[in-house]
Amino acid sequence: MLSSVQFSARRAMRLNARFMSTTTEIPVREALNMAIDQAMEEDDAVYVMGEEVAQYQGAYKVTKGLYQKYGERRVIDTPITEMGFTGLAIGSAYKNLKPIVEFMTFNFSMQAIDQIVNSAAKQYYMSAGDIACPIVFRGANGIAAGVAAQHSQCFAAWYSSVPGLKVVAPYSSEDAKGLLAAAIKDPNPVVVLEQELLYGTPFPMTEEQMGKDFIIPIGQAKIEREGSDVTIVTFSRGVGLSLEAAEELAASGISAEVINLRTLRPLDRDTVLSSIQKTGRVITVEDGWPQCGVGAEIAAMCMEDDTTFDSLDAPVQRLCMADVPMPYAQNLEEAAVPTVRDIVESVSKIMVRQAAA
Repeated sequence: MLSSVQFSARRAMRLNARFMSTTTEIPVREALNMAIDQAMEEDDAVYVMGEEVAQYQGAYKVTKGLYQKYGERRVIDTPITEMGFTGLAIGSAYKNLKPIVEFMTFNFSMQAIDQIVNSAAKQYYMSAGDIACPIVFRGANGIAAGVAAQHSQCFAAWYSSVPGLKVVAPYSSEDAKGLLAAAIKDPNPVVVLEQELLYGTPFPMTEEQMGKDFIIPIGQAKIEREGSDVTIVTFSRGVGLSLEAAEELAASGISAEVINLRTLRPLDRDTVLSSIQKTGRVITVEDGWPQCGVGAEIAAMCMEDDTTFDSLDAPVQRLCMADVPMPYAQNLEEAAVPTVRDIVESVSKIMVRQAAA
């Protein structure tokens, strides 16, 4: 496993736990399983399809126990043919079923991207609102550990650029359960970008959050930590990195506000821009490549909104994966992605920079 690449999620969890009442520590994979189980129990139209989701219990054990509980008609193992089973699932969504398609990782979703973009995302528009496509595409996204260029990359910018899709990227167990539950109930196609390195990480959850009625509305960001000097906008793995960096920055007198986007399409523009208008400085953190990335979209939002642009005291700063395919060598892999130290140093730099008069 990675050393400096993996952040102290447990530490961030403890910081959040201070403000919560009675909680139970639930790993992210169990929170996802909980959301799927509750949805399948509530609605017979919901089913799961993907490679190794049934008898093997899921490559990351997210679907553990569902095959035994619901049987082979609703938890379906598929051949290694992403385009084929994705197309089957989309067709069933046209006819009032509610499939949850698991990609073992989103790297393999490229085999099915024509189905996702041209069949799922565009169907409601091209049918003049007659045919909806209530489907969830979920699986591991972003950087992984020691699996090199073809299995370690972020698809957030890819999918969040597509009209007709909704895209969410959970960080914590609360995020995972609430966002997946909302995605399953949504009448539109929703892409759920989970983080492989977070599946086994436990986070505190309340009884309410573990309940069957708990959802997190798609399109709402969360201010994980309030601050007054700089805004850090991030999602998924970057939230933990940013919370740890904010702790270090506080020790040096810098108050950082950390925003967990949760949803990448539609972005919660109001929360992001209001925070930037308050602090006057912003840094974005993501594991995707810099060109046309999520951070680039946040930067464009700042430029296009007059109030936000006028409030900036320093140029927008982006922290992304290096503009290269993910290396295999561990030392290069660690150097290619944002770290806590990178965030602290970048924030320190923009605190002394000024926007042009």
